[in-house]
Amino acid sequence: MMDLTVIWAIIIAFAVFAYVVMDGFDLGIGILFPSFKPGTERDQAMNSIAPVWDGNETWLVLGGGGLLAAFPLAYAVILPATYPLIIAMLLALVFRGVAFEFRWRDPAHRPFWDMAFFGGSLVAAMAQGMTLGALLQGIEVVDRAYAGSWWDWLTPYTLLAGLGVTAGYALLGACWLVWKIRGSGQDHAYRLAIGAAVATLVLLVAISLYTPFVEAQYFRRWFTMPNILFASQVPLLTAIISFLLFRGLLKRQEAMPFLLSLAIFLLGMIGLAISMWPYVVPDSLTIWDAAAPHRSQVFMLIGVGLTMPLILAYTGWAYWVFRGKVDEAGYH
Repeated sequence: MMDLTVIWAIIIAFAVFAYVVMDGFDLGIGILFPSFKPGTERDQAMNSIAPVWDGNETWLVLGGGGLLAAFPLAYAVILPATYPLIIAMLLALVFRGVAFEFRWRDPAHRPFWDMAFFGGSLVAAMAQGMTLGALLQGIEVVDRAYAGSWWDWLTPYTLLAGLGVTAGYALLGACWLVWKIRGSGQDHAYRLAIGAAVATLVLLVAISLYTPFVEAQYFRRWFTMPNILFASQVPLLTAIISFLLFRGLLKRQEAMPFLLSLAIFLLGMIGLAISMWPYVVPDSLTIWDAAAPHRSQVFMLIGVGLTMPLILAYTGWAYWVFRGKVDEAGYH
């Protein structure tokens, strides 16, 4: 029988991946937004996410709330180490949400709201990537509490991770638009997708080469026998999928590039698991060190078991209802 703590780790990892998948292309469209022409192209881009963008962030709440409930010690260590980034991310998400609605309701100031939508998306994406980088580079823990400084999160590695996540979100956003819109906007999205794919893969390679030298355990996981036999399959699969992605974009496939971009993110998550498992705070706290009491985990699992299927069903229904191409009239 699987350890309940492991089950909770899988649930939170799933929630994080679901958030990256769903809100990633949403943020990516915001990052790319200034490159689209005002008018039809921007309206098409906004309408492609208008029915689903706010529901996508449900998974952020589930991931963060699940971390607090299931691994309270990890939450108590990670949050103080990344407070500036978390605050910046939440404010950016609020600001871009306001901008999303106000650009329709306040046409006289639409250029301002368009830039606010772009700025909120960019800051949120960078903050998320830098938070991941701060976690991977290690958090100073003494007596089961954060013992670092206010600025420990700001390093070249975290900046590189922030740029990598931002480029990856831009790739998801461009591929989503390739799938969902038509005309000149789609043509522009194809060009953006190729550029974003190049940037994403270059940054992914740079981060992958940098990460094993950040913590000794990462190097052992990736470059010692017999681990290397299994771990090497991740970069190999990433190379194959990247080739298929570029081929799909050049052949002007519509749905496949988005699905292949998601596969690259999934392989990135698998790579993180290889590097970190079973630590939730690398080299300091394992999932068992940080776990809530068993009875608490059982009680919360009942709640998640009831609510998560409902969230998945509603999300799937919403995407099904709003399937197909959009135009400038769209949702609004």
